[in-house]
Amino acid sequence: MVNHSILVLCATLFCIPAMPDEHWPNFRGPGSRGVSDATDLPVVWDNKKNIAWKVRIPGRAWSSPVIWGDKVIVTNAVTDAETEAPKKGIYSRGNRPKQDSLYRWEVRCYSLSDGELQWSRVALEAKPNMAVHLKNTLASETPAVDAQRIYAFFGSAGVFCYDHSGKLLWKKDLGVFETRKGWGTASSPTIHDHMIFIQCDHDSQSFIVALDQATGEEIWRKEHDGTTSWSTPFIWENTLRTELITTTSERARSFDVTTGKLLWELEGMSSIVCPTSFSAHGLLYISSGFVNDETRPIYAIKPGGVGNISLSGTHATNQFVVWSHQRIGPYNTSPILVGDYLYVLYDRGIFSCFDAHTGALIYRKRLTGVRGQFSASPWSYGGKIFCLNEDGETLVIQAGKTFEALHVNRMDDEMFMASPAMSKGTLVVRGMNHLYGVRKSED
Repeated sequence: MVNHSILVLCATLFCIPAMPDEHWPNFRGPGSRGVSDATDLPVVWDNKKNIAWKVRIPGRAWSSPVIWGDKVIVTNAVTDAETEAPKKGIYSRGNRPKQDSLYRWEVRCYSLSDGELQWSRVALEAKPNMAVHLKNTLASETPAVDAQRIYAFFGSAGVFCYDHSGKLLWKKDLGVFETRKGWGTASSPTIHDHMIFIQCDHDSQSFIVALDQATGEEIWRKEHDGTTSWSTPFIWENTLRTELITTTSERARSFDVTTGKLLWELEGMSSIVCPTSFSAHGLLYISSGFVNDETRPIYAIKPGGVGNISLSGTHATNQFVVWSHQRIGPYNTSPILVGDYLYVLYDRGIFSCFDAHTGALIYRKRLTGVRGQFSASPWSYGGKIFCLNEDGETLVIQAGKTFEALHVNRMDDEMFMASPAMSKGTLVVRGMNHLYGVRKSED
């Protein structure tokens, strides 16, 4: 029998070091996992209870908020022209043609403590140079932030870097992207060391680029064949090396972060890729799951891959793929791992739990007590998992191998698709029209 203390030590060694509670610097937070170690965050709320502040935000954007200290950073795209509102649910025929009206792409900074607007900057004012799906926006990429700078990416509108007072430091045009069926862009920037990484996989051109954080100068660029991907790249710091992971409909790829050298690639993704990869327990978890595809995989990969590590035939494992399933990946949401279990929230309200080490199915449940579509990725703290649907209902589920739905938190009647951020006892939730600070009230 294996000594329990050794198991605990090994699990600890493979955990992502927790970032101080005052920061939520990128899409899905530290390690791109959607998990906070904080113990003071709220578990119950509604449109009045535990709402510390609520501010109206102009324009339309599905970018998620990020937090650094007392600063909450959001991006948006604003026009004075009348535009059709998005519809809830899954639908493909919702293309909004290229707009002929002026838009303002904005970066805004709010106070985490009271929601007060600290500053607002117009990054660009112009007519859009690409079309977007009715359910997408012209500002769906989540910004990234560190101690020195704020990095905002707006797809074909470019990259803009600010200091924490709102001073523009540099900007860079990466080109005009022709996306699948004119659905627009959504892949968010990722930062590491002195670089910012941007995944530009589109039907007209596909490449991954590393820019210098201080100047915006190009450090390296790798072009490749590919089609549109809406997945955000991930920095995998494993026991052997640091890798940049990207996922597209053709394959997942790993690059050396310093040089851009291709390390390995894995074929066998779905035809539309949205989820963000992450790591835990020494493994990398990659997924994709377009609802109309037969192939909707999740792969658990160990470090050290070289060349083509794709599975052969009907095999579910190989030298580097520890386990895999071909029909369990989510479409829009990213999976979440808490403890020894990997949880998958599907867009239409199915919730599954798998053993994170072996991939064995623990349970699969249809969520009840809530209605509608799930587009925001689930998040976790305090041993609980939170699932926010497009109608503003958050189902709270107890983490563990037994399914236990605790209660439903209901917010105002507006559409929700952005994934929340959390810091200093405050959960920051973005709706279509408002930004909410959810915090335990003093009473």
